[in-house]
Amino acid sequence: MTRRRCNEPDCKKGAEGKSGKCIAHGGGKRCSEPDCKVSAIGKTDKCKAHGGGKRCNEPDCKVSAQSKTDKCIAHGGGKRCSEPNCHSSAQGKTDKCIAHGGGKICNEPDCKASARGKSDKCVAHGGGKRCNEPDCKTSAVGKTDKCVAHGGGKRCSEPDCKSCTQGNSDKCRIHGGGKRCNEPDCKKGAIGKTDKCRTHGGGKCCNEPDCKKGAIGKTDKCRTHGGGKCCNESDCHSSAQGKTDKCVAHGGGKRCTEPDCKTSAVGKTDKCIAHGGGKRCNEPDCKSSAQCKTDKCIAHGGGKRCNEPNCQSSAREKYNKCIAHGGGKRCNEPDCHSSARGNSDKCVAHGGGKRCSEPNCKAGAEGKTDKCVAHGGGKRCSELNCKASAQGKTDKCISHGGGKRCNEPDCKASAQGKTDKCVAHGGGKRCSEPDCKSSAQGNTDKCIAHGGGKRCNEPDCKASAKGNTDKCIAHGGGKQCSEPDCHSSARGKTDKCRTHGGGKRCNEEECKKGAEGKTDKCIAHGGGKRCNEPNCHSSARGKTDKCVAHGGGKRCNEPDCKASARKKSDKCIAHGGGPRCPNCIDWIDSRRGCSKYDGYCATCFKRIFPDDERSKIIYTHTKEIMVRNAINTNFEGFVHDRPLYTMNCDCTHRRRIDHRKLIGNTILAVETDEFGHRGYDQHDEEIRYDDLFMIHSGKWIFIRFNPDNNISKVDIDDKLDKLIETMEECIDRIEREENTELLEIYKLYC
Repeated sequence: MTRRRCNEPDCKKGAEGKSGKCIAHGGGKRCSEPDCKVSAIGKTDKCKAHGGGKRCNEPDCKVSAQSKTDKCIAHGGGKRCSEPNCHSSAQGKTDKCIAHGGGKICNEPDCKASARGKSDKCVAHGGGKRCNEPDCKTSAVGKTDKCVAHGGGKRCSEPDCKSCTQGNSDKCRIHGGGKRCNEPDCKKGAIGKTDKCRTHGGGKCCNEPDCKKGAIGKTDKCRTHGGGKCCNESDCHSSAQGKTDKCVAHGGGKRCTEPDCKTSAVGKTDKCIAHGGGKRCNEPDCKSSAQCKTDKCIAHGGGKRCNEPNCQSSAREKYNKCIAHGGGKRCNEPDCHSSARGNSDKCVAHGGGKRCSEPNCKAGAEGKTDKCVAHGGGKRCSELNCKASAQGKTDKCISHGGGKRCNEPDCKASAQGKTDKCVAHGGGKRCSEPDCKSSAQGNTDKCIAHGGGKRCNEPDCKASAKGNTDKCIAHGGGKQCSEPDCHSSARGKTDKCRTHGGGKRCNEEECKKGAEGKTDKCIAHGGGKRCNEPNCHSSARGKTDKCVAHGGGKRCNEPDCKASARKKSDKCIAHGGGPRCPNCIDWIDSRRGCSKYDGYCATCFKRIFPDDERSKIIYTHTKEIMVRNAINTNFEGFVHDRPLYTMNCDCTHRRRIDHRKLIGNTILAVETDEFGHRGYDQHDEEIRYDDLFMIHSGKWIFIRFNPDNNISKVDIDDKLDKLIETMEECIDRIEREENTELLEIYKLYC
């Protein structure tokens, strides 16, 4: 008997029951559920969706049993895939599952995916039911007319959650829906056909040796090893983002909606982190981005923390350490422990990270700019006409109050490092030397005085290197003065040394001197640190609070000497301190050298360079100096024009002797009586002898020598010869102890 056909035009299927239609066109018994037009199954009055037909016999399973089995597809019912160890359901009239090529295949060339619904295309090529939102080409989900992004499919039952449910549950993956990882105490979702989450090894893994990451998409690689869709920019191996063909760096993925912002949007928001996108920190008044799965920003303790004891810094990427404790990628230079920057394998010091775009500049670029700080890169100070770099989260430079400040009362200085104090109040890293309170320099644990920081590379030089150079100031390091033939160091932000007008200047009218310390005045106008003695207006010296007169500055190290040490020496002028004249430096009465006379004392300069223009304006006791030079040439140990010292008290006497030497218990004294000392008072001369006896109670021999030729007509050279002869005779008598008188006076040409 011939079966009756469906009476719909061009339909060749058989009619069902007493109707003239096939099942597809409404024939046969229909489901009794209101508004349901699907055919009832078997002897029931319900369709499969509403419980009709034979059901799966698994406990609590309400799904329809497949074909001649008593199980649903999920529990193994129906025809199974013929591939070894594959438990999926075979599709259509084939004996393969979709993954192994079963069912109807997409008719696109070289596409092996399964065709969807009544179409000849897979989902990727437009097959199946599509989302009905305008301009949306995504596949509709479930029995809805929308894709997941537009609200299609079954939604999570959690309040205010718009995510799609997973599997047979009414929850999204975040709220516990779908298949879960079977590891104890693990609440993450299982990946793919495995029973594990990604952390515990679930899902398809990357096939690179020793790589435990999950493979991406239809590839066998993780994202790091090139899996998933790659960016189509030439020579770019990064992963393409979302539905675009570009990586984040080349503009792929969802972008921030702020005008002129090209950064990638974060999470489910349409803003980048800088414009408020992504999850935010839940601390009151904090606008920073929350880190990882926490509700806090890094500053408030969010994200993974460093596992070093008592360290509260943020751990870097895959490490459990902060940068300071070795976390993050490190520089690959030998013996360098700094952090590598960006996509490079170098730290900033060795050329890593983005570099300054200025020609011949090797410094690192700052922030989102292509310049280093010196060339204007990074955030700048908001003060008018200020070109310095803004500090921290402020819009000011350190000079204008930017960055973290010292928490000492009334202190406006900048706090150093991770401390709340400025350098003066103990902030920053300190020198490790015992009892040293100075600040440690650079990557060392010493202050400059104890050898910390970068040192000068000149042989045997222990001074600190200046700026970006390898030399100390004395060897030409640091920025040099721009004046021709000047080798001094430039001061501050100027290109001149102090002598040529560099550095901060005194603000007094018509004053061209340099300002001292943090003041706007030179020393003469009250600048710099002042002496703390009452009513004293002098400048304090060195690290002391006193002027020289009140004991400030470095003192002479001679026992019982309270005078000030000169220059870099530890002696006062009387004890040989300060720069000495190179001509008389070995004499017992050597004098201080003067830069005005090329380091010589005025007396020696006039004698050695008599034709120099400077010698013509030097006033000296010329004849007394001639006697001095003659004595020093022939004898040793004579002291010239100095007060007498005694070992019995700490006083000095106001009386001076032109030339003297102690021989045994006798002082041989030579007095140069220029012009015969005609203007001297005789009574005062007697008092002078008495005063000298108070200092030295031994024997005295005085030689009174008149070098002038107005009384005797003897030439000065002959007079000097006579003086030397007389002195030799006196020395012989003293050494033979033939001088028995307490006082002997010889007068030559007087």
